[in-house]
Amino acid sequence: MRDATLCYVFDGNDVLFIEKKRGHGEGRYVGPGGKVENGESIAEGAIRETREETSIIVDSVEKKGELEFYFAEEPFMQVHVFRSDSYSGKPAESEEAIPVWLDATDLPYDEMWKADKHWLPHLIEGTTFTGTFWYDEDGDDLHEYSLETDSKL
Repeated sequence: MRDATLCYVFDGNDVLFIEKKRGHGEGRYVGPGGKVENGESIAEGAIRETREETSIIVDSVEKKGELEFYFAEEPFMQVHVFRSDSYSGKPAESEEAIPVWLDATDLPYDEMWKADKHWLPHLIEGTTFTGTFWYDEDGDDLHEYSLETDSKL
């Protein structure tokens, strides 16, 4: 499995998402993130991807979760989920994404990956979590999942 990141930036009750303009997840709301590059830590990858996709500079991150995703039973990605409550800058559109602040109490789960409704509430609450999710080959149907909270990361 390849390592990837998601970094959710909080500003009070609002959470910074991106609307993906291309690639895997196009048209969905997701957290800023992506693949970890050679020579950088997973946290550094989360900070870099957030800056590249949103222009936001995250001051610090806290790891809150680890998620494994399978598509058509094939390992796809291990995603390290981070939270940040400290940032500078103003969101700006990039080639890859349109940044959007969403109210954490009223998220549009029908416009996200189906797994998100299972683990995102734990991120919002500030608890740690680990999970495994099995999708069909297109990522449209979530067949099965397991999720543990208050996990040791």
